[in-house]
Amino acid sequence: MTDNKRIQSFKPIVNDQTKVLILGTMPSIKSLEHQEYYGNKQNVFWKLLFAIFDQPYQESYTEKMILIRERGIGLWDVLQSCERKSSLDSDIIKEQANDIQGLINEYPTIKTIAFSSQKARQYFTKYIGVIEGVSLLTLPSPSGANARMTFKEKAEHWQELKTKL
Repeated sequence: MTDNKRIQSFKPIVNDQTKVLILGTMPSIKSLEHQEYYGNKQNVFWKLLFAIFDQPYQESYTEKMILIRERGIGLWDVLQSCERKSSLDSDIIKEQANDIQGLINEYPTIKTIAFSSQKARQYFTKYIGVIEGVSLLTLPSPSGANARMTFKEKAEHWQELKTKL
């Protein structure tokens, strides 16, 4: 298809204190434009994190990075690159996975991988499978496309992240 563009994921945000790695599938068009993880305003990812940690929501990307780093949370995507004509995961083709096993080897403090959607978990299962000593947690998608759940319902599920830190 000629209308698909090959896109790349961002570099991982991790450090030696990262305990939980949240994996998405691939940055949205808006996220790529802003060069920020979960940069689409319709995605409630950041609002969920501020809410579960009882913090007032901050618009600043710097403040968002401080929040996750202070809590031992890292971010990355299952896919390193793919072709996609929209931000929908269902449009992803010709995908290539990130070296998540290599990242876990480099940062052995990571003991839990939390997926920010079912689709991220499916790609992980397809390309990586199991990582010894790392538990897996699948959370409801914070995407605006996931309208089946209210913010409150999503937040109830996302609370489980705190038990992994």
